[in-house]
Amino acid sequence: MQCDWPLLGPLQWMRYVNKQVKVKAGKDEERRGWLLTVDPVSASLVLVDFKEDGGASVQVVMGHAVEEVEVLQEADEETTQRLQSSFLPAKTRRLDPEDLRKRRAGVRSWLEKNRIPVEEEGDELRVAGVLTITPPYGPEDCCSSNQIILDRIQKLIQSVFQIQPDHTETDPDCPSTMEV
Repeated sequence: MQCDWPLLGPLQWMRYVNKQVKVKAGKDEERRGWLLTVDPVSASLVLVDFKEDGGASVQVVMGHAVEEVEVLQEADEETTQRLQSSFLPAKTRRLDPEDLRKRRAGVRSWLEKNRIPVEEEGDELRVAGVLTITPPYGPEDCCSSNQIILDRIQKLIQSVFQIQPDHTETDPDCPSTMEV
């Protein structure tokens, strides 16, 4: 790949994601690492280098400085998984299926009490048809393209965990403080 990196666009950049690359940027500057993502606006590359102690270092190469990108190695399944989970929040504890069921029921009850339409789809909760809450049903487990609804539901769920973090399913008197 030559110096037209910023002009390639997302479809071509995706061919480099999850691969070990060598990036030439500027005079005599070379960076190596696993390509995690490419910023679609600036064409900047995010490179991750895994350390032997289990940690990782992250480098950002500005898109305008990229002169050449060369694929060195394809990622195996373990490396791909490690890249995809590099920036996810660590779960503080694992819940057994019964605890997850209770937590799901508690969050659903809390949302319904706040007059928010919610339905179960397998292990997920679907809120107002535009937001999904996945196990273990905390604020960080919410996903929506509507930032306003996402923020409000996250705050609502956070409020129930602040009131009774381990007993959300048994607190019928939690105050309603948020409207969507």
